Amino acid sequence: MSASGYRLTFARRAICETLLAMGGHVTPDELVEAVRLQNPGIGRMTVYRTLDILCELGQVRPVYQAAGAAQYVVLEDGHHHHLVCSHCGRVFEFSDCGLESFAQMITTRFDFAIDGHLLEIYGRCGPCREADPS
Repeated sequence: MSASGYRLTFARRAICETLLAMGGHVTPDELVEAVRLQNPGIGRMTVYRTLDILCELGQVRPVYQAAGAAQYVVLEDGHHHHLVCSHCGRVFEFSDCGLESFAQMITTRFDFAIDGHLLEIYGRCGPCREADPS
């Protein structure tokens, strides 16, 4: 954060540590509650501004699933991957997306330097397919 011109204040550090401890799949309101348990003086707007900064720096991204509020995910090494069951809403994470050659093609074809990516693939999980094979 500080290498990008942002001061790493006590509040920002506490927010980042809490976000990582929660596993990174968290709504802003859940993060506010968790941060305030440890640091009651940290305000809601500080959490929201810190999430905005982390998005700008490519450290987190909001994901929108179903009709719920955005959840923020931590981009480990600049990327994050989900399989999302479109029937039950269950989310499975996986680490190896195999997009290296695709990313290289995008970089070459469009003269575009990729900083990271968020991949979501939708379908039906095994239990949902077993319950309704159609």
